[in-house]
Formats: sequence, structure tokens, C-alpha cells
Amino acid sequence: MKKEKSVKSKKSNKVMTSILNLVKRWAFPVILCAIIVVGIVFVMKYQGKQEEEALTEIKGYEGDGQPIVLENDALKLTLDTTTTQFELLVKETGKIWYSNPVNASNDPIALGADKELLQSTLNVTHSVQSGLETVYNNYKYSVSKGLYEIQYEPGSNSVRIDYSLGDIEREYIIPPVCTVAVYEEWCSKMERKDVLLLEEYYKKYDINKLGKKDNKEELLANYPILENEVCYVLRETTKGKVRVTLEGIFEKAGYTLEQYAEDKLLSNATNTSDKPVFGASIIYSLVDDELVVEVPVDSLIYKKDTPIVGVTPLPYFGAGSTEDEGFLFVPEGGGSLIRFNNGKTTMPNYAANVYGWDYGLFRDSVVHSTKTYFNTFGIANGEDSFLCILDDGSSYASIQADISGKNNSYNFVNAKYAVATREKYDVGQIANTDIYVYLEELPNEVYTQRYRFVNSNSYVDMAKEYQEYLLEEYGDVLVKKTDSSTPVVFEIVGAVDKVRQIMGVPVSRPLKLTTYKEAAEMIQQLKADGIDNMSVKYSGWCNGGVRQEFLEKIKLISALGNKKDMQKLSDTASQLGVNLYLNGITQYAHNSNLLDGFFSYSDAAKRISKERAELYEYSAVTYAAREGGKSYYLLHTDIAHQMIDNLAAFAKKYKTGVSFQDIGKELASDFYKKDISHRQDVMDEQVEKLKAIKDKFEALTADIANPEIIADTKNWQAKVKEH
Repeated sequence: MKKEKSVKSKKSNKVMTSILNLVKRWAFPVILCAIIVVGIVFVMKYQGKQEEEALTEIKGYEGDGQPIVLENDALKLTLDTTTTQFELLVKETGKIWYSNPVNASNDPIALGADKELLQSTLNVTHSVQSGLETVYNNYKYSVSKGLYEIQYEPGSNSVRIDYSLGDIEREYIIPPVCTVAVYEEWCSKMERKDVLLLEEYYKKYDINKLGKKDNKEELLANYPILENEVCYVLRETTKGKVRVTLEGIFEKAGYTLEQYAEDKLLSNATNTSDKPVFGASIIYSLVDDELVVEVPVDSLIYKKDTPIVGVTPLPYFGAGSTEDEGFLFVPEGGGSLIRFNNGKTTMPNYAANVYGWDYGLFRDSVVHSTKTYFNTFGIANGEDSFLCILDDGSSYASIQADISGKNNSYNFVNAKYAVATREKYDVGQIANTDIYVYLEELPNEVYTQRYRFVNSNSYVDMAKEYQEYLLEEYGDVLVKKTDSSTPVVFEIVGAVDKVRQIMGVPVSRPLKLTTYKEAAEMIQQLKADGIDNMSVKYSGWCNGGVRQEFLEKIKLISALGNKKDMQKLSDTASQLGVNLYLNGITQYAHNSNLLDGFFSYSDAAKRISKERAELYEYSAVTYAAREGGKSYYLLHTDIAHQMIDNLAAFAKKYKTGVSFQDIGKELASDFYKKDISHRQDVMDEQVEKLKAIKDKFEALTADIANPEIIADTKNWQAKVKEH
């Protein structure tokens, strides 16, 4: 009996073993197949669906061609509604400024494309995935085709022009074809006279009851729906003016752009094009003695595969001809002049980024780095001049200028705004062209330019006009200095970074230059030498030296002294009436790791590609990143704000001023996945952050500071090195 049970048990074990082996043998293939099936279902269900993009509505001018006049006590703007160009009269002087050169179409130097640019009031630059850029000027691609609308309320001092730009013909929002049932439904919503007009221009087709002149094959090719339905088709001979009237009738009945997009699919005869179409708007307003020009970012409409990367409003406003005498004012250094018609046609055109390069964007080389700290430009022509001040959105702008004799006969200066910023992917192993990724969500901004007119051709008077603007905008915080002696600023360096060998490993360590005690003695000596109105900035005093580490915790450098020595330095400066500023880096992390509280994957800013914003020093010889040089990181915006607070709190503890080495000088976007900070956002946030801490200190200071940040922050002292 026991023997039989033993045999059965062995058989049972063999069966179980076989089953387990079978399961092991087929488990992986089954799981793999299941994953593949789920993947296919996912792709079919989700990936196969392309995200629908907003349809760009094609604008159409329907006015009577009469000019529109905006006027106040100081200015009079007359807009030509057939060209959307204008002239602006300054009543005090009688000077007339033109949006475009008067004889642009007869320029003897300009070629056809350049003549079109001269007649444009708005240029749109778009790109494709490979990075190739194309400029669409609103004269050729909009105005000459009548693809624009003008919004104006009689009596107001503002006018808006909406442009559709593209290599297209005017489309009319009316059904090209519709079934009998749909046609009758629309007619039921219209007045009798409108129905009668429709009957004149829509023809009823029954494929089984065609007339002698009807071509059955052609009709079916153009309107496949006729094979199963009796339909009404818009006659091809219908004139443009009639189509405009029909458009109004259908709009009144409730016909929409979305319905038109669906109805177009029923007709193969409708002219369609894969060429890109863009939307852009510009607003002109007279505000006291200023002409205010605005370009709302939400008016910039494009498809994802052809993003708008730049927009230039009024590219040739006030341009000087070869017969004019004057100059272009550009904000280079403390301000520079480019004389009209100076003959330097072999030189490149002037171009500079307002507030410098955006360090949130990648660059693999630096030939030259353009930077301007003033958000303004201007033109002097004859006895008069104007100053254009970039207001909202100035941080996205670059100033560009050129003289006559190159592409045309005019001297001009303008501002180009970056829109959908981009970043290049390195895909050299799989493609022989560059691939770019573009910013998907645009900031909610309005690019604003203010034109102020000066009754003088002197650049000094133009500078005074800018000063007056700053006083008007920020007069409550800009206080005139009453110093009896010349102010002097000294910078003392505590320690620099030097690579040393520690147990055979190269390690960066601070090299002592000026201890806390020595700094106090220097201040005493300078004071004794008769320098009364003195400020001192102390750099390289904490966290490793000049190439300062992450400021999560502020640590004094032991080689320079201890806390008592630092306190004595502060007390000495205070007793002598010297402003002492502890300088720090709050936007970047040098030589930092987890031991310093820095984790690059969470604390570093992100690029558009979502990679960490790792930065490099560049060689003046090769222009590329220095070989063997240490990289550093741009901090996530929120982390940078925390570093500002940490530095401010430490300075308050020792009763000194605080100095920001980078704030006010450099602006960087942060494309963090769910917390994007655009360049303008960062500037505004820096201003608010500085306002929040200003009451804690006697003074704030920086190496170089942008006027908007200086003016917006009370008690701010700027040591401007370059001006």
C-alpha cells in the first residue's frame, strides 16, 4: 500500500515538474507578447491621433480705403488703410516721421525682395525643424493680398491691425459645397433676400440628373459626395466681392471657421496649400506725447512645424535716406552713434542682445558675446530726433541697425523680439542636418515700444529724454545724490580658487589673498589717506573663494579668519562710515556637489531640451568650451531666490550691505518642466525679490545693473564698469 502511494507521489511530482518547466519555458514569450500587444494598442489608440492645431483664420480687408486719423494735443497719426503705413506729425515742431521710406519702391539699390521689406511695418521670422529661418514681411505676404483687418473705434486714440501672412490667396468662410438638407437648414436661418442671393450663386447638382454641359467625371472628382448625395455647390465664377457678401450672410446665420474647415474636406476643388500661414497683430496708440506700439504675443499664430522665432515691429520707422543728415543711436556701452551714410559698407550690421545672452539656452561656441544694458535706441534726422524705449518684453529684444549702401539706400535701427526660442539637438550619428526643439508654450507678454520725440538733434538731449522717462516711471525711488566728495568704490578679494594635489588627487582649494583682518586694516589705511566717500565690496570671502560654491550654507574660509575677525571687519567699516558689501554669487553653482547641498538633477535650471543647464568657460582662441575646464550650473529659479535670501540673511547678521555679482547683470530663463520661468519673468521676480529685502540693508550693490532693476529697487547703488 505504501509502495503504491510512493509511486503515485513520484508520478505527481513528475507532472508538477513538467508543468513548472512548461510555465518557465513559455512565461517569458507570453509576457513579451502581452507587452507588445499592449504597446500596439497604445500606439493605435493614442499615438495614431495627431493633436489638432488651431486653424489660422485668414483675415481680409473690407474697408473703404479712407485714412484713419489718431490725434491728441501733441501728435497726429494718419494711417493709410490700403497699405497700413502711416505718417506721424509732431505738432510742436511740425516734423513728420514716416513708418516707411516714402520712395521705397523706387530705391535704386534695393532688389525686389529688399523693396518689399522697405514697405513692411511688421516682419515675422519663422523656422522649421532643421533650423532654417525665413522672413515674411507683411507687405508682400499680407497687405498686397488684402489679408488684414483693421479694428478702430471712431474717436479713439488707438488702432489695431490683424495680419494674416502667407503665400496664399484670400479664403472666404462660406461652404464650398453642402448637401440639400444642410443648405436648407442654413436658408431657414436667413432673411428672404439673402436666400434669393444664395440661389444665384449656388447650383444644385444631382449626379443622376445632370445637364448637357455638366461633366460627370469632373464633378465626381471635385465633389465625391455627389455620388451619394444631392448637393449645392458654390459656382466657381463667383466674384470676390460677392463672396465677401455671402461670407457676411453666413456669419450672421452662425457659420463658423470650424464648420468651414469641415466643409472644405467635401471639396477637392477648393484651393489648398501646405505653405505656412501666420497670424500677427500690431497696435498703435497715442498716449500723451508718446507713440506706443504693441505686439501681443497671443496674436502670434503658427503651426508647430513652422514656429515663429522672431518678430520686428516698424523695422524702418524714421529711416534716413542718402540725402539726409543725422545718426543712429544704439545702446552700446554708455551709448554710441552710427552716422548716416558713413560709407562703411564692408562692416557687419550692428546687433546686440538687450541684457545679454540668455544662459538658459545652449551654445557650443562663443565668437563674441553681445550685451547692452540700456533698453533704448533712436534716430536723429535733420533738426529733430526720437527715442524708442523698449518697455514690456524688453528682455526678449535685440537691437539691430545698419547704414545705407548695402541692401538699400536707408539708415535704420529697430528691435527684433525672440518668440519661440529654440535649442539644437546633437543627432550627428543618425542625421546629417541639425534638429531643433522649440519652446511649446509662449509667455503671456505684450512687446511694447514707446517712441518719444525730441526737439533737437543732440544726443545729449536724447539722453536727457531717457532720464526724464526713468524719472517719470521710477521717480519715487530715484534720489539725486548730494555727495560733497567724489564717491570711490574698492573691491577687495579674499581668496581665489587654486587646484592642489591632495594625496595625488587634484582638488580645488581657496588660496588666501586678503584676510578679514587685512581687509579691515586696508579700510583704515584708505580712510587715513583721506578717502572719505568710500564703499568696499569684499569678494571671495566664503564658500571656497571667487569661484564660489553653492550658498546652501554660508561658510567662512578658515584661512581668512574666523567669525570674530569677520565681525571686527564689519565693525571697523561701520565706525569709519564706510559702506561694506559682502559679495556673493546667487545664480550659479561652481565646484559644488551633494556635500555642499547641491544636487544638479533637481537644483539646476533646465534647458528647452529638459537637459540640465550646464555652463562652460570659452576659449578666446578656438571659441569653443575650454578643454579640461570645469563646468558649472545655472540654478533653478526658485533655488536662486533661496540663495539670495541666504546671502541677505548672512549679511544682516553681520550688519553689512549685500552685493550680488550676477543679479542685475545676467538674465536666464529656466525651462523646468512644470515651473517654466521665462526671461521676463526672471527679471520681474528679481526686482520683487530685491524689493522684499531692501528694507533690511543700508544699501545694495552690483557690478553692473540694468536700468529697470536699478530703478525698481530703492537704495540700489550700481558700480558700472563699462560705462
